[in-house]
This record gives sequence, structure tokens and C-alpha cells, in this order.
Amino acid sequence: MNTSSGISRRERWLLVALVVIALALVGALVARPPGGTEENPQTAAAQSGDPAPLGPLGDLAQRIPDDPMALGPVDAPVAIVMFNDYRCPFCAKFSRDTEPELVRRYVESGTVRLEWRDLAMFGPQSTTAAQAGRAAAAQGRFWEFNRAIYAVAPETGHADLTDDALVEFARQAGVPDLDRFRAEMRAPENVQAVQADSAMAAALGVPATPAFVINGTPMLGAHPLDTFVAAIERAAGGAS
Repeated sequence: MNTSSGISRRERWLLVALVVIALALVGALVARPPGGTEENPQTAAAQSGDPAPLGPLGDLAQRIPDDPMALGPVDAPVAIVMFNDYRCPFCAKFSRDTEPELVRRYVESGTVRLEWRDLAMFGPQSTTAAQAGRAAAAQGRFWEFNRAIYAVAPETGHADLTDDALVEFARQAGVPDLDRFRAEMRAPENVQAVQADSAMAAALGVPATPAFVINGTPMLGAHPLDTFVAAIERAAGGAS
């Protein structure tokens, strides 16, 4: 709790989300009053080829071509920036229950781009696992690596991700050079990259994992699939 301001980071993040939802509802009523026929401005923007308006956090997507820690085209109309911890049970739940369907429905169709960010919140093992994810990414097996970890993560509590366990997950994920993987788990560039992601999350006030920013609009937690579908459709302005 931030006692100086009287409001926690979680409360501030949720407050932003609630304000966004309220503004969206007001905007919808203004654009299409009861019984009216005016077109929703986001739908009109999608049909005209213009990008839909961004939420209050702005465009956080890097859209780097061939980014091994991203899925979907660089010019997808909806970008979802995901803050995750490998020892977070709710991140694992999202990975197992929701992410595959979002990939099938939206990433493969070109509507959504997913971009991973590390937010190591649960001690040194979380940090090392985040660095290990980047070592797997360097050999083209990032998503296979994190899904291998999440597939067997406990529903409560935090996974025990020792160095040996991480190497075994890399083997399961098909990382070709395990000696290189082990060496790069603590490579300076990976340490710095994880720290940079965590600094971004701190600057945004992200209070927990998993956290998502969907075209600038925050969403906290492993919500049901329908909640993500509604948020994506809203962000895409009905184009998807």
C-alpha cells in the first residue's frame, strides 16, 4: 500500500480501467443514442482503415519485426502487451486456458499482436526464469519454453524453478543448444532486458501479474475468455 497517497497501485490500475469502461459507455451513448442510427466511431474508423483510438496508457507495443517474444503481424490493429511472471499461477492459467484460443481466433487471423514483457515479482527464481525465457528466445523457442513451464505450474503457490528445472524445460521446448542456454540465462544483456521490462511496469504502476494493455487500455488478471474477446472486439472497433 502506498500510504503517502492513500491508494494502492492495484487500486490505481483498476481505477484507470473503470474510468476507461465508463468513458467507453458514455461515448457509445453519445455516438448512438437510444433509437438512433449514428455509426459507432470506432467501427467507422475500422471500416475506413484508420486506427481505432488508443486507451489512456497509449501505444506500448514495440512492433519489432521478427521479435521472438511476440506473436502476430507487426501491423495488427490490436496490440496486447502482456506482463507475466513464470512463477505466477494466474499467468499459467491464462497461458493454458485463454491464450491458445486468442491465438486461434485473433493472432492467426492478423487482428491481434501479442507482445511479452517480463515482470519478475516472486523472488530470484522469477528473475532467473525471465532471463531463461530470453535465452530460449535467442534460439527461437521462446513460446514453447514458457508454455512448457506453465503447462505443469501449480494452481496455487509458486513453481520451484531451479536452474536445473529451467534447463529441463528448455529441453522439453526443443531448445537446440542447452549449454548455450544455460550460459545465457545470466548473460548481461538478458539481465538488463528483464530489468528494463520491470522498470516499465513500475512506471505504469502495474500492481500484479498477469497484466495486459490492450491498445492502451489496462486489464488486470486472468479474466475469462469472453472478457478478452469483448476487449479485443472493442479495441478493433468491430473490424475483427
